Amino acid sequence: MSNDLSVTPAEQVSGPTTSPTSGGAPRPGATQDGGARRRRAGGRAGKGSRNRPNWGAGIAVTIWLLIVAIPLYVLVTASFQTQAGYAEGGPLSLPTTFTLDNFTNAFDQGFGRYFLNTLVVTVAVVGIVVLLVPPLSYAIVRNRSRATTGIFRMFLLGLAVPASAVIVPIFYVISVVGLYDNLIGVILPTAAFCLPICTIILSGSMRDITNELYEAMALDGASPKRVFLQLVLPLSKGGVATIVVYSALQAWNGFLFPLILTQSESTKVITLGLFNFQTQYGVNIPGLLAAVVMSMIPILLVYLFARRALVQGLMGVGGK
Repeated sequence: MSNDLSVTPAEQVSGPTTSPTSGGAPRPGATQDGGARRRRAGGRAGKGSRNRPNWGAGIAVTIWLLIVAIPLYVLVTASFQTQAGYAEGGPLSLPTTFTLDNFTNAFDQGFGRYFLNTLVVTVAVVGIVVLLVPPLSYAIVRNRSRATTGIFRMFLLGLAVPASAVIVPIFYVISVVGLYDNLIGVILPTAAFCLPICTIILSGSMRDITNELYEAMALDGASPKRVFLQLVLPLSKGGVATIVVYSALQAWNGFLFPLILTQSESTKVITLGLFNFQTQYGVNIPGLLAAVVMSMIPILLVYLFARRALVQGLMGVGGK
C-alpha cells in the first residue's frame, strides 16, 4: 500500500500532467496560460479603445478654433484692404487687393505718438511693479509679524475695490498734485491697481521655495540681501514673468485712467487714439483694424518671450 501512495521526485516538481479533456484535474500551467491569454486579449482591447477617435472632442475643438480664428482672420485681412473693397465684399470675403495705405494713414493720424505714449506708460508701470513687488512679497513670505500680516491683508482688500469706484477721488488727488494731463498721472494709479494681484501671485510663487534652501544659505553665512538676490529671485522667475506680463497688459490696454486723467493730444494713448478713425460720417474700419494690429504686436512679443515662465507661474510651480 505504501508503494501505491508514493510520489516520485519528478512528479513533485512537475505536478500532475492530466489535461482537463481527459477527465482528470487540470494542469497548473493551463490556468496560467489562460490568464495570460486573457491579459493579452484585454491589452489588445484597451489599446484599441485608446486608438479610437474621440469625435465629440474633435468637434468641440474645431468649433472653438473657428470662434478664435474667424475674428483674427477678419482683423488681419481687413487691415490690408481698401475701405471700398471691404465695404463691397464684407468682413468674411477673401481680399482681392492688398494695400499698405491703412498703416501709413494710421501714422499720419498720430498713431506713432500714441504708440510712444503707451510704451512709456507700460514700461514705467512694469518698472514700478518689478521694483516694489518682489521685496514686498519676500517680506510677506519670510516675516510673520503682525505688521507684515496687516500689510498683506490690506493688499487683499485692494482686490475688492474696482477702479471705477474710486475714479473721482483719484481725479481729485491727481489734479491737486498737478499731474492732470500728464503721463505720470496715468502711470501711478495704474501701477497702484496692479500691486495687489501681483503681490499675491509672487507671494504664492515664493512660498514654493523650501525651507531647506533657506537654511543652506544661512549656514553659508548669507545675508538676507544675498538670499533674496541669489536664491529667491532666480527660483521665482516664473512668478516674476507672470507679474510682468499682467502689469504690461493692464498698462497697455488701460482706458479708464487715460480717459479721465488726460485731455490733450500729446498725452493720448493707443486706446484713446483709436477714436480718431471714427468720424461723424462713419468709421474707417480697415484703418481702425490696421491700428489694432500694430497695437497687438508688442504684447504678443512679450508673451512669446515669457510664455514658458508665465505658464509655470500660473501653475504655481515657479519656485520648483
